[in-house]
Amino acid sequence: MRKAQGFGAPQTLQEENATNVNPEPTNDPPITALFLDVGGVLRTNGWDQGTRKLPAGTFRLDFAELDHRHHLTYDTYEEGKLDLDEYLKRVVFHVPRSFSVEEFKSFMFAQSRPCPEMIALVRGLRLRYRLKIAVVSNEGRELTVYRIQAFKLVEFVDFFISSCFVHLRKPDEDIYRLALDVAQVSPAQMVYIDDRAMFVEVARGLGLRGIVHTDHKSTEMILKELGLSLE
Repeated sequence: MRKAQGFGAPQTLQEENATNVNPEPTNDPPITALFLDVGGVLRTNGWDQGTRKLPAGTFRLDFAELDHRHHLTYDTYEEGKLDLDEYLKRVVFHVPRSFSVEEFKSFMFAQSRPCPEMIALVRGLRLRYRLKIAVVSNEGRELTVYRIQAFKLVEFVDFFISSCFVHLRKPDEDIYRLALDVAQVSPAQMVYIDDRAMFVEVARGLGLRGIVHTDHKSTEMILKELGLSLE
């Protein structure tokens, strides 16, 4: 918070001009970067438990079996050590199916929908404050590339620290440290936004200011309190 300035007038015009040009510094450094998750923040979660229930009904799969096999191998896929075809071979196509791999992948991709208000907010803040914008996410390569292209994220995101690219996953502290190194900002200069409370807690433990995202309005209000507003 900015220190209150005294009410007494400067003794000279030169002192008055100097006061207007060089205000007293704030206690906190200015925010120069936003780190964002994608799923649940800039778009819907693409392949979480709720979404995985949909193909179980559409393609008549045993959800319990699909979910069990998913948890056994999905970390490997998110870390970029497995492609989507191999993941689906292990999770869905380990037995003959009446539908094709391409049909199933098309269904997976179609579950991703943008969050227009959050995208507009981030775009606006980036432009107004010249912020660095980074995506820090856990996601497999094919889904990551699809969402980057479909939602035109390259138009306002400066770099992507995705688990499939860097072979690290949240909540590993090293993925946050890597993002800080790439952005060349100190933890106090950035805000991290994620819909998973534990990931935000880990980021806060490293000195980052964190926001647990629940909806556009509440996140916009917190950012405003931190000095970032479109008004």
